[in-house]
Amino acid sequence: MDQARVLPALDLKPGQVFLDLGAGPGGYALLAAERIGPQGLVLAVDLWEEGLERLAEEARARGLANLRTMVADIGTRLDLDPGSVDTCLLATVLHHLTESGQAESALKEVFRLLKPGGRLAVIEFNKVADGPGPPLEVRLSPQEVADLAGPQGFVQELLVEAGPHNYLIGLRPRPGSLL
Repeated sequence: MDQARVLPALDLKPGQVFLDLGAGPGGYALLAAERIGPQGLVLAVDLWEEGLERLAEEARARGLANLRTMVADIGTRLDLDPGSVDTCLLATVLHHLTESGQAESALKEVFRLLKPGGRLAVIEFNKVADGPGPPLEVRLSPQEVADLAGPQGFVQELLVEAGPHNYLIGLRPRPGSLL
């Protein structure tokens, strides 16, 4: 993953709220916390409690007091206020949610959490048979991501190559969409 391509595409600003769903070890959460600064907030959500504990330790070691962790199932309703998030990231997790039948509920939840004008950023593996990542039949093309997100109120606004094996698709709530 080429974070030098991904971070500018996220267009993070100081003071924003960034939600990393399926944060895993938290590499993006840490970078976002640095970028949005002490007035901003990063929420890293995952079911992997041990990983989140390590992420919290790393944030403390870096002096990042603006990063919070939450152990939760990202396919369910989260204990967060509606319209409280500027940017939500799903980095190489949407294909898992699709496989488990939770993609629709997760995307509806992201829609609920985003502020007006907020953005959903999805990073997925290119739909090719080689390289790292899940089997080909599990991978999602950018069009498949847009097709999954469309009925949940999202429209695609950007697509960037995020490295040799990944892409980032940016989506915004469709104006006037109420779910």
